[in-house]
Amino acid sequence: MTLHDIEVRTLSGRATTLGEFTGRSLLIVNVASRCGATPQYAGLEKLHQRYAERGFAVLGFPCNQFGGQEPGTSADIQEFCTTNYSVTFPMFDKIEVNGGDRHPLYAELTRAADAAGTAGAVQWNFEKFLVSPGGEVLGRFRTGTGPDAAELVEAIEASLPSS
Repeated sequence: MTLHDIEVRTLSGRATTLGEFTGRSLLIVNVASRCGATPQYAGLEKLHQRYAERGFAVLGFPCNQFGGQEPGTSADIQEFCTTNYSVTFPMFDKIEVNGGDRHPLYAELTRAADAAGTAGAVQWNFEKFLVSPGGEVLGRFRTGTGPDAAELVEAIEASLPSS
């Protein structure tokens, strides 16, 4: 099984797999609407818009495991993201990223280490995983690495599919 085989459900409830994004570089992010890092939505949307035509997408996975900062329904999350941050990147159903009910996607993603060499549990909202067009985890960026951080932007540009 690869990342592309993992089943996910969109925020609107449609079942799919990440195979829908095969051939694109992805930035997979656990997001929350009531977090100090929530303004990162704006930067994530800018990244999505900036690189979409070059084979890149941001994928948002709401999670309520950190301080109860994503308590809303799918409809609430969609409205918040659209109204406050004009989010156009794909959003998915609320999931768990840690613990016994960890979604299979995050069971795979959290095997990857960050720049300090630390793998394992997601530490907070807005942790980012860069995935290659072939489904390989290329990098892990903790919450403190914002969407406009040079190291993230450089890694995204290096991961873009060849035209």
